[in-house]
Amino acid sequence: MSARYPASAPGAPLVVFDFDHTLYDGDSGSHLFKWLIERAWWRRLLALLAAPVAGPMVAFLPSRRAGISVFVWIGTVGLHRRRDLDALIDRYVADHVEAIKSRLLPVALAALHRHREAGDHVVVATGAPPALARAILAFVAHEDVPVVGTLVGPRLGGVVAVRHCHHAMKMTMLREAGFGEAVARAYSDSSADLPLLQAAAAPVVVNPKAGSVALFRRVLPAGTPILNWGCPGRAGDPVAAPSGA
Repeated sequence: MSARYPASAPGAPLVVFDFDHTLYDGDSGSHLFKWLIERAWWRRLLALLAAPVAGPMVAFLPSRRAGISVFVWIGTVGLHRRRDLDALIDRYVADHVEAIKSRLLPVALAALHRHREAGDHVVVATGAPPALARAILAFVAHEDVPVVGTLVGPRLGGVVAVRHCHHAMKMTMLREAGFGEAVARAYSDSSADLPLLQAAAAPVVVNPKAGSVALFRRVLPAGTPILNWGCPGRAGDPVAAPSGA
């Protein structure tokens, strides 16, 4: 796979892509955990019982990791090792190739390809488990870029999110993963990624919620592109898909 692209030279520009609503139309982690929960009737029942409390927690930054962990635990209770979840992720991706392929955004993949062809140092940083984004990119999109994402681990007989790759923590986890150099360009849809976008020399907002556009225009440098890469219902200036996509 990597033979199609030149190797990134030392000192090559660091380019960071978010995954959900940036490369992928939707929330990939939610799609995975919905599938995990739907594997059994009792998991579905637990999710319904937990939703009134855990659902609102997901909507707020301070409680988001705890809320997500509730649903992750419901989908994985009975698993005791992270590699057990990784095996289920591989199965999920293999069983849903066409559906996942339809959600990968051709304009986004073309942008990623351009950076790789230029020899840039490209990394994906996502709130999804890294094994999920890595499996989607490798198995469906045939890309082998490094991925930094939410860390999961065993707890109370299941698996929960122990470190959410989100907001300022995304920058911390990128540095800890060895991507400590200055960010040349960053692509994201989310206001939660403002620490990443503001750290980039050239931020690019893609597929934002309409209600976030004014915030991005206010806090990011004048002239920051705000684009729509093919996400229906999202804001941004439309970008045509590459021919043949």
